[in-house]
Amino acid sequence: MEQLKGTGVALVTPFKADESIDWNALERLINHVIDGGVNYVVSLGTTGETPTLSAEEKVDLIKFTFEKVAKRVPVVVGIGDYNTKDVVKRLEKCPLDEAAAILSVAPYYSKPSQEGIIQHYKTVAAASPKPIILYNVPGRTGRNMTAATTLRLAHEVENIVAMKEASGDMVQCMQIIKDKPKDFLVVSGDDALALGQLACGMEGVISVAANYFAADFSSMVQAALLNDFPAARALNYKMLEGFDLMFAENNPAGIKAFLHHAGLLENSFRLPVVPVSNELYAKIGDFLKKY
Repeated sequence: MEQLKGTGVALVTPFKADESIDWNALERLINHVIDGGVNYVVSLGTTGETPTLSAEEKVDLIKFTFEKVAKRVPVVVGIGDYNTKDVVKRLEKCPLDEAAAILSVAPYYSKPSQEGIIQHYKTVAAASPKPIILYNVPGRTGRNMTAATTLRLAHEVENIVAMKEASGDMVQCMQIIKDKPKDFLVVSGDDALALGQLACGMEGVISVAANYFAADFSSMVQAALLNDFPAARALNYKMLEGFDLMFAENNPAGIKAFLHHAGLLENSFRLPVVPVSNELYAKIGDFLKKY
């Protein structure tokens, strides 16, 4: 998992006004983040509006991302669901030969017990041809994966190699870092908390903000990993207001507003996601003029 230390970026899925996928914009975005210095990209993360994509579109997006990344950086593929059997089927059907790992979100909506989460992940790991990155994001799933659950999976399942932790609970994060296996990778899923979590011992971030702030975010993470916290703090505080604006109403509506201001893609979505309000869009523009 050395290749997944540093900055990963959860790519948005650009849409045209007619809601079709904007492949040219996705290629521009991929080049933008790689040129900015990110260490790897994540295809089909939540930021990519995956709940609105068909099974065929998901396969096309994976193939397109592999083609345009062209092995310049590793590619992680997001495959998760609240139906364990469906995750297993998708692992079998998706083109994963070039994937570095699978990012798999904890089962959502069903709100399983901790034992249910453990058995879900053990089943997924047994079926996966690639290493599994756990993803805890209780704000979206409705159920927190406790530190004890994460640590049990980390110690008991060989094919579970990393964790994207987005609970926002700093104590829980430290408990995981303190007792994890030596070679188990823990990365942040909270852009605004990432610097503090890196200081606690996390080894990277899977970021939304790096879609736009690719160079500065990557530089911040690398500085922190080198224990150059004065440089990391300066970059973090430069971006901090941007983080707040980006997540004020919705993700990915916020990051797409930033990318639209930059001319990288259209400000288009599939329902139920809609663009940010005119007021927030104007505030983002004002921030970027200063930035």
